[in-house]
Amino acid sequence: MVGGAPPQFAGVPPSGFPNAPPVGFPAPSPFASAAPPPSQPTVVNGIPVAKQPLNTTPSRTVYVSNLNEKVKVDVLKNSLRTLFKQFGDVLDVVAHQNIRMRGQAFVAFLDEESAEKAIKELQHFTLYDKPMVLQFARNKSDVHAKKDGDYDTHYKQRMHKKEEVSKMPLPGSHKPTFKASRPQGQNRHFNPTANIPDEYLPPNNILFLQKLPETITQQDLVELFQRFPGFREVRMIPTKKSIAFVEYDNELQSATARSELSGHVFDPEHTMKVTFARK
Repeated sequence: MVGGAPPQFAGVPPSGFPNAPPVGFPAPSPFASAAPPPSQPTVVNGIPVAKQPLNTTPSRTVYVSNLNEKVKVDVLKNSLRTLFKQFGDVLDVVAHQNIRMRGQAFVAFLDEESAEKAIKELQHFTLYDKPMVLQFARNKSDVHAKKDGDYDTHYKQRMHKKEEVSKMPLPGSHKPTFKASRPQGQNRHFNPTANIPDEYLPPNNILFLQKLPETITQQDLVELFQRFPGFREVRMIPTKKSIAFVEYDNELQSATARSELSGHVFDPEHTMKVTFARK
């Protein structure tokens, strides 16, 4: 327009932009306000940051996540049963290898007290190089539904929910296929009990053995530990022979065996570590 600036450019300073800074001062970046906020970490010290609070409503079943997905299901189930049975009667262990359920499992106890004790004592316990994340399961287990006499109703509800879940996108399907590089020197795994002195672990009638030779047998350990009064049994994990559990009648008897056999040398490369198992 002749005689004045076009309406859409009215009030524009000589620089050509509204609200431009005085001459001689740097202009703010046009993308500064559009920068996304820093993303929150999804994993801290090997433990996933939960997208929702852990379920604290008591249940007879423990939901276990952040399990090592490379371990075979039957081996994983057997290991979980061995770990959790020290807190009560384990009725069932459920785990699957499909893409929706891998890295997860359900451990069904006879009562809520056993489940609560297991969560308290095994939270972030490192199994196969990954710290477990435990919480009460949000749904009833099949084994409990059968025991309670409402399995038919329970099964129909579970199938309906399963059908709804199947319509949802698979985990990670929205994510790019490339992987971010890991900073050098970053510790891949975190053991929350690595720096706790043995004497600070509370007494327990069950002992936890570590650093055993791969060639060790159950009978070898039985012969070693049955020399002490109150000996009950030795429990081993089939594919993890470097660890085992030994049970005694009471804490005093297990403490005696622990005191006598901690540091027992099998060979120059294997000195057994004996601690109280987590209650």
